[in-house]
Amino acid sequence: MGLLTLMTAGLILLLILVVLCFLLYCGYIYYVHMKYDHIPGPPRDSFLFGHSPTIMKLMKNNMVMYDTFLEWVEKYGPVVRVNSLHSTIIIVISPEGVKEFLMSPKYTKDKFYERIETLFGARFLGKGLVTDRDYDHWHKQRRMMDPAFSRNYLIGLMGTFNETAEDLMEILGDKADGKCQVGMHDMLGRVTLDVIAKVAFGMELNSLHDDQTPFTRAITTVMRGMLETRNPLVKYIPGKRAFIREVKESVKLLRETGRECILQRRKAIQDGEDIPMDILTQILKGAEIEDGCSLEDLIDNFVTFFVAGQETTANQLSFAVMELARNPEILTRVQTEVDEVLGSKRDIEYEDLGKLQYLSQVLKETLRLYPIAPGTSRALEKEMVIEGVRVPPGTTLMFNTYIMGRMEKYYPDPLVFNPDRFHPDAPKPSYAYFPFSLGPRSCIGQVFARMEAKVVMAKLLQRFEFELVEGQSFRIMDTGSLRPMDGVICRLRPRAEHKSRK
Repeated sequence: MGLLTLMTAGLILLLILVVLCFLLYCGYIYYVHMKYDHIPGPPRDSFLFGHSPTIMKLMKNNMVMYDTFLEWVEKYGPVVRVNSLHSTIIIVISPEGVKEFLMSPKYTKDKFYERIETLFGARFLGKGLVTDRDYDHWHKQRRMMDPAFSRNYLIGLMGTFNETAEDLMEILGDKADGKCQVGMHDMLGRVTLDVIAKVAFGMELNSLHDDQTPFTRAITTVMRGMLETRNPLVKYIPGKRAFIREVKESVKLLRETGRECILQRRKAIQDGEDIPMDILTQILKGAEIEDGCSLEDLIDNFVTFFVAGQETTANQLSFAVMELARNPEILTRVQTEVDEVLGSKRDIEYEDLGKLQYLSQVLKETLRLYPIAPGTSRALEKEMVIEGVRVPPGTTLMFNTYIMGRMEKYYPDPLVFNPDRFHPDAPKPSYAYFPFSLGPRSCIGQVFARMEAKVVMAKLLQRFEFELVEGQSFRIMDTGSLRPMDGVICRLRPRAEHKSRK
């Protein structure tokens, strides 16, 4: 009886302790509410979870949460509070705010980026260029990587861009009978994977000809894993356990591939072999300069470039195909330009890219409506007044080009696809367009991405007419980056003009 009494007393004490901790936590949440409730924002769904139920519902229904944020900004103003448990994020939709926080190195990336250093306990991007919050350490890494993205090096990639894009054109040519349905997002994902693997790391994946390659699925899975981490309780949902295992296996595949590439290249350097001055070589040269750079640190940047280099360009090209197929007059205009600049030539030269002005406008307008990386965030260390609103220190600020790109305030008829917005003589809003971010932390690979996208798109426009298969929704899927939900299923036909020139 004494033991039973002791156990009962212990359980009661434990229950009291749990209740006390919960009450203390609720008190802390109340303190957070008091700290931020002067900032405009929609009513919380609940005291405890804030706006999380709304966001989780959007994710569950494959909706883009930035559309809801856009509604909130339109209703509550350019500075909007979003609560989630004890955390508060402030959305800042202001050109002045974008200029202040993105153009200056004094504002560091916020703690969100620490969440993707690992995914469910598995090291993912680590301290690579995207996630490194220490500006001085990041700047050292960036400086060492810059030669791999210099103009001279990128010009030297035109051969690989042409060669790999030609592989895609041959495959599409076999399907271009006007009847076969082609998933353009899948095909474009394969070509961009082959390009980044070859030009950055010397890998011949040949995924265009290999339906079984595991890398495209692995990248999609880790991107989805990044998205799922928005829910702080995801690890405790029983139905997510199999998915979490798949994410960790995909991370392992990417990192083991990086490990193998790095070790092979190190051996080639030691053996005195000729090696390309590609991204992988720059990663290794940087390791020689920087003290204490471990193999795992090197793999961080391998995975960063491997994932970002494939995902972003594939999604941009897919959205561009989708919009051109929906806008035949724009398609005709850009094809006319391609015909005038390229004629029937097979290999596109670097000098040709600058002449494809309207194609540049098409690709820029694509990223206005469909920025693959919708935004970024910064940590506010000191109290500041933003757009007339006092924001406390220690706050995460979110900047979002998707929201700004769809606001009438910055772009008339914002949902209309209109490449003339980016004509050199057209007026453009300042600091409202940043699909590659802005300032010192802008994407190091943006020129690479633009060149690759232009080569692939120019060849596609040169060779084929394409139309969308009926019944597609044109919805956007948020998988950590934005992609077309239905895969841009098209029917292709050879272009009569190109055929007659052969």
